[in-house]
This record gives sequence, structure tokens and C-alpha cells, in this order.
Amino acid sequence: MPRPRATVAAVATLTAIGLSACSAQAGAGPATSTGDPAACPADVLDVVVSVGQWGDLTRSLAGACADVTTVVGSGAVDPHDFEPTTGDLARFENADLVVLNGAGYDHWAEAAVTDLNPAPVVVDAAALPGAPTRAGDAVNPHLWYSPQDVDATAAAVTAALRDLAPAAAGYFADRAAGWAAALAPYRQEIGALRASAAGHTYAATETVFDPMAAAIGLTDVTPQGYRAAASNGSDPAPGAVAAFEGALGSGAIDVLVVNTQTEGSIPAQLRSAAADAGVPVVEVTESVPAGAGSFVAWQLDQLRQLSDVLGGVG
Repeated sequence: MPRPRATVAAVATLTAIGLSACSAQAGAGPATSTGDPAACPADVLDVVVSVGQWGDLTRSLAGACADVTTVVGSGAVDPHDFEPTTGDLARFENADLVVLNGAGYDHWAEAAVTDLNPAPVVVDAAALPGAPTRAGDAVNPHLWYSPQDVDATAAAVTAALRDLAPAAAGYFADRAAGWAAALAPYRQEIGALRASAAGHTYAATETVFDPMAAAIGLTDVTPQGYRAAASNGSDPAPGAVAAFEGALGSGAIDVLVVNTQTEGSIPAQLRSAAADAGVPVVEVTESVPAGAGSFVAWQLDQLRQLSDVLGGVG
């Protein structure tokens, strides 16, 4: 059964979202979608998602049977710099289910659910079997770029929804089947890339895309000194940047992967070095950018960009 609610939020100005049978209001702050009691075989649940990378997945799986609030609901907000307001944290208090990324990425949300009584059910993507995706000994928190972690998180969310609302078990099974069908083009593109990526190398200005690069079989040749700094969120030493530029110029790197949501002189410097060396650039984003649509549409756009680039690499 859903947890007792202290308040009921009314949501206006609604727009349709993805597979979901619900609607949503999105802006620079939290994004909220509302369920439909008339279309749900059980009581509508209250679900809170910490970051937008898992928002579409959760909305799609819950459908009409949940009001879903994504706290960091805009790609314009840097999750690393996000500081929740009192109102943001209050959203967790009445949640039946909380979906976290974990691995310290959304530490503020992890802390918010620690002492809640009654405690919500929590799906922590980084705590699921086989997760988190790792780079050496360091945890790579960008789990949504790992197909394995996407599948594990979807399965865990469906299981949690079913346990909270057993009367809607069949409905949630149908939603899960719909989500799996929507992922088919994503899986097909990954499969095709596994063939074209064989024997090719990449380097990245950040570790965001690394889980996907590993999944399709690209070989990471990012200079170690630069990679260590990027993993720690610190500025790389001049020598590490010089080593990166040298690798680009030497022909050792087939593709440079750049997170376009990160600004700064060093990524721009490396892009310039790649252009001088004739190394193609694939642009990715850490968060779902405005106008990207669904999770699948966002991922497919980037995967197809990579496929086009690899098709032109000798």
C-alpha cells in the first residue's frame, strides 16, 4: 500500500511525456508528472527520482500508477553543483518509492532518505547487483551510460512498484514490456556498434561516456594522468594536457569524445588539437538536454553520431 500522504500536490500546465500514460510539468526546477487513478488498478503511488537521467525510465515503467517528481529535472542544472532547497528535500518525506543514481552522484538525495520514518522503498542504481560500472578502482557514477545498469535499474524499479501496489502487478508487467520494446532500437544500435568499434580507440575529455564505450568495445587510450584528474574532478596538470595533445597528433586516437555540457579552456584546447590532427569528435551530454525527448531518443542520437564517425575511420 502507498504510504500515508501529508499533502496532495496539484499540478497544472501539463504536457505529454514518452511512453508514460501520465503528463508532466518541466522547467529549470523539478519535473513532475501525474498519474491517473482512473487508469490504475491500484492506488496511485508517490515516486521521487533524484536526477533526470532516470526520470523517463521511471515514468515509463510507472505509467498511470504514480505521481513522479524528478528533483533535478532539467539538463540546464549541473548535478555536480546542485544544492537542494528545503522544498526539494521535503519531496522525499511522503514518497512511497525513491529512485537514486547512487555512487555519490546524488549524495544529497542519499542523505535525504537516510533518516525518514517511515522509510520509502529505495532503488539505488549503484547498489544493484553488477553495479556500479567501474574505471580501474574508482567508481564511475555515470550508470545510465551502461546498458547493463539501465536494464538492472528498470527491473528493480518494476519490482519495487509491483511490491508497493500488488493489485497493479499486471499493469506494471505491461509497462515493463513497453519499455523493453522502446529500447529495441537502442539495443540494435549498440549491437551494430560492437562490430564497427572493434579495433578502434577513443579518448575522452571526461569519463561520462566510458561505460558505453566499454560496452561497445572501444579501447580507451586517454592519457592516464589526464584520466585520473578527470575522474577526481580536478584540473589536469599541464603535462597531462600536453600528453593528450600529443596522443591526438600521433594518430593513436581514432575518436575524441567531448561532453558538451562542460565549459572551459581545456576541452576547447583538446577539440582544437583534434581538429588540427583530423581526429573526429563525438559530442555527448551528461544530462538529458532540453528538447532531446525520451531517454532512448537521447541515447540513439549520440550512438548514431558515433556510428557515423566510426564508419569514416580507417
